[in-house]
Amino acid sequence: MSERKYLTNRKILPTPRESAGSLLIVLIALCGVIILSFLLSKTPTKTLRYFFLGPLQNAYYFGNMLNGAIPLIFGGLGVSLAMRSGNFNLGGEGQIYSGALATTLLAIYLAPLGVLGAILALFIGSSVAGGLAALSGYLRMKWNTSEFITSFLISNAVVLVVNYLIAGPFMDPSTSLIATRKIPESFRLSVLLPPSSLSTAIFFALVAVITVHIYLYKTKSGYELRMTGLNSRFAKYGGINTKKFIVLPMFLSGFLYGLGGGFAIYGTYFSSIKEFSSGMGWNGLAVALIAKSNPSMVIPAAIFFAYIEAGARSAMLHSDVTFEIAAIVQSIVFLLISSEVLLTLFEKKRRYR
Repeated sequence: MSERKYLTNRKILPTPRESAGSLLIVLIALCGVIILSFLLSKTPTKTLRYFFLGPLQNAYYFGNMLNGAIPLIFGGLGVSLAMRSGNFNLGGEGQIYSGALATTLLAIYLAPLGVLGAILALFIGSSVAGGLAALSGYLRMKWNTSEFITSFLISNAVVLVVNYLIAGPFMDPSTSLIATRKIPESFRLSVLLPPSSLSTAIFFALVAVITVHIYLYKTKSGYELRMTGLNSRFAKYGGINTKKFIVLPMFLSGFLYGLGGGFAIYGTYFSSIKEFSSGMGWNGLAVALIAKSNPSMVIPAAIFFAYIEAGARSAMLHSDVTFEIAAIVQSIVFLLISSEVLLTLFEKKRRYR
């Protein structure tokens, strides 16, 4: 098999070792749920019953669980694409939040254009988020600054700016929430599983997974992106414009995060509520790490994270534990999987720079 054909087919699916590693981390996390329930709850069996079965007990809980996975799919895809190029995007929190606000404001302004206005608002809003991520890529390309640090710092600053805009100039005084005006009803996506919030946004998430998969493994640009991520020096000697694949993947990563925020507005919230997306960016990062940056594995990883949150919410409502049990379990997953991935990434950077 030629080297090009090998690299084109490589990592379409995770290796058995990677799959076993991800499965082991999931099992450790679920064992953590059991241990925490016995330590923190006076009725551990009741807590565990609602934690594990609560998200599946009816259409409302099940639909909301799947709906919670939608922005995580977009975020996981964004981080996976950046990682494939040898970059790392830590700015998901600000990107999904800013993308949501930009999409909301543009949707209100472009309401007279109908469907075209909805598409334009979503595209431009996502491009705003992509631009924020691309800025980190540009700084790395120009001055070799760490995209870890710049994407994280830019994100933190953007979150504060968006909070100010929502609570200040664009706040809707007619609502009791700290939120913008609602988008037009004609822009809102249809509900699939009432009375839950699950909308047709889930189909767009599936299309995004297929699109990223095709781009990475079936196009020349995707091949060059992955080659740059595997060995940037070899890729440069092979005639690939490696500088392009510093900025472009970061833009696409932020764009996907922005899509997650935009579809959250179109399908669930209908307005930008202050800090509504808190945690989505980091959970998207964790989803990508669980999936080993394989687009095909982002969907089950996102559903797992959404299941943990839905189970914790169900247990909180029907037993004596708090919602923080989800944060603890997610932290366990994040710690176990990020330590290995980040170590590998740093080793790769040292080897090829």
